Amino acid sequence: MDILLIGGLWLDGSVWGGVASSLESLGHRPVPLTLPGQGDGAASATLDDQVAAVLAAVDAASGRPMVVGHSAACTLAWLAADRRPERVAKVALIGGVPTPDGQPYADFFEVRDGAMAFPGWEPFQGPDAADLDEEARRAVAASAVPVPEAVARGVVRLTDERRFDVPVVLVCPEFTPAQAREWIEAGDVPELAAAGHVDFADIGSGHWPMITRPAELARILDAAVRAV
Repeated sequence: MDILLIGGLWLDGSVWGGVASSLESLGHRPVPLTLPGQGDGAASATLDDQVAAVLAAVDAASGRPMVVGHSAACTLAWLAADRRPERVAKVALIGGVPTPDGQPYADFFEVRDGAMAFPGWEPFQGPDAADLDEEARRAVAASAVPVPEAVARGVVRLTDERRFDVPVVLVCPEFTPAQAREWIEAGDVPELAAAGHVDFADIGSGHWPMITRPAELARILDAAVRAV
């Protein structure tokens, strides 16, 4: 199966190298995406541009792909299900949940000079970055791409309720499946509360398992594909 891989804020497609290699060995066709404004030099990119890039990858896939989103890009994966419910076989969400309709995509950190730069490691102290060694932290920080303001502050628009028919697997890195279920049941994750089928997978890593546990993450994604 084609598996589209979408990194979160500041990341380009290269972050999926280890996962992609493992997925290939498991018989899949991984497609890591470099989003507009996050690695292609398009500093004026918008959220709509990123959504369009994801949809183009869905449309170009052989058969019905699984769309994988990491962190903030969980929303991009969910937007693919909203725009192409008949084309997306499954959505995998890693370390994040979809932003609801009408809310800013990822307005989390300060925007300066038209972009939201990587804020350093201070905001991610604790479980998020506990399994990243100093070499990995330096590499991530050095390669981080400032996210254009029009992406971070773009407003999410969800319009097709058929998205709730697309099966979901929520991969839980720095939080547990039990915690995720509690958030959903409490109404804190309205999109997943309304989804018809949500599975949970525990990877027990920090926020960036594609860096620290790529083979294990690939096995989880492989299992999710086989459960479609």
